[in-house]
Amino acid sequence: MSIYTGPVFEMAATQFAAIADHIGIAQDERARLLYPKRTIAVSVPVHMDDGRTEVFQGYRVQHHLTLGPTKGGTRFAPSLDVGETAALAIWMSWKCALANLPYGGAKGGVACDPGILSRRELEAISRRYMQEMIPFVSPHTDVMAPDMGTNEQVMAWFMDTYSMHHGHSVNEIVTGKPVALGGTEGRREATGRGVAHLIGRACERLGMRASNSTAIVQGFGNVGSVTALCLQAEHGVKVVGASDHTAAFHDPNGLDVAKLAAHAAAHRVLSGYTEAPRIDPAELLLQKADILAPCAVERVIDAANAGRLQCRILAEGANGPTTPEADAILDLRGDVFVIPDILCNAGGVVVSYFEWVQDLQRLFWSETEVNTKLRSLLDGTFAQVSARAAKDRISMRMAALAIGVERVRAGKQLRGLFP
Repeated sequence: MSIYTGPVFEMAATQFAAIADHIGIAQDERARLLYPKRTIAVSVPVHMDDGRTEVFQGYRVQHHLTLGPTKGGTRFAPSLDVGETAALAIWMSWKCALANLPYGGAKGGVACDPGILSRRELEAISRRYMQEMIPFVSPHTDVMAPDMGTNEQVMAWFMDTYSMHHGHSVNEIVTGKPVALGGTEGRREATGRGVAHLIGRACERLGMRASNSTAIVQGFGNVGSVTALCLQAEHGVKVVGASDHTAAFHDPNGLDVAKLAAHAAAHRVLSGYTEAPRIDPAELLLQKADILAPCAVERVIDAANAGRLQCRILAEGANGPTTPEADAILDLRGDVFVIPDILCNAGGVVVSYFEWVQDLQRLFWSETEVNTKLRSLLDGTFAQVSARAAKDRISMRMAALAIGVERVRAGKQLRGLFP
């Protein structure tokens, strides 16, 4: 009986089984590669503003420490559970290995709704969660980062809590923190900027002109909004659709992305925006556009809608947005070029790695240096995945996963099994 259950974990396990079959991993090796090394569950008691004491559930999953410390985001979301957290840690392992970063994957968070918390309550949850994690994390064991529901401020509270415990500033315990506290230039925009950059590379490969292309961005948080802004400003793409969990908009003539982003920044959601036609969020995914970028949550492209997508490029800014059943349909169609999540949204962890390195060395780079190094690393990884897909005649997802899993497997084989 496993504690790892639920549709998101089953999806990660199904993907791994397919890759293990493809590259010929023996059955007795598979469990060690798939299941996390360590899972921590903690209670997070907090004094609420109304005088109550509420206990939230917190988790941290460290998938493997074979190649270095684990690395991964911290998610504050009402539905967070162990299975979802483990799946995200597993995907982060393959993502880091694919990009050749010296990390294993991790993920964590607290089952809470940050949208209804006061700033004081959010700070209390953040600090207590980190306090509970201190025995299990360090700059050389597990380095946290932001994710859904968390941001630079939460990372600052994490860093301060950990530093107070140790008696000196430990900037390198988290990434994605404010630049004033040892964060790096370009980190906040890194994931979305990377998504947009790889879309540009995919357009080149397919013989498409980005400046003549249209895009729909599903999810308008940090990743989605930056993706939309970069697509429009840097590549000349016309963004014709955008949505978040509160509203969806579609206009074939193009949306004013800057105004959308300003509204989302001011109100934290797209709801209330009145300068574009509304559309049903599920229908938005099915509208015609050259590029579809799901940048929100898992499993939004499924067996029910995969056959009706009208895009040429599917750029996975989110983790796990396409189910295995949808993958099978897209493979049969053959007319949708998928930039898989562990490649497409790797910009965030790549620049987190740059931040960690800068903190350890106490030597900081300019934003131009950061972005140049980011583009170079993504270009190399995109080329490797494309070459592997062509060589083995497999999908881009299978190629990306194969490279990532093989690198983790090789590390485990070289180190052996202790004791």
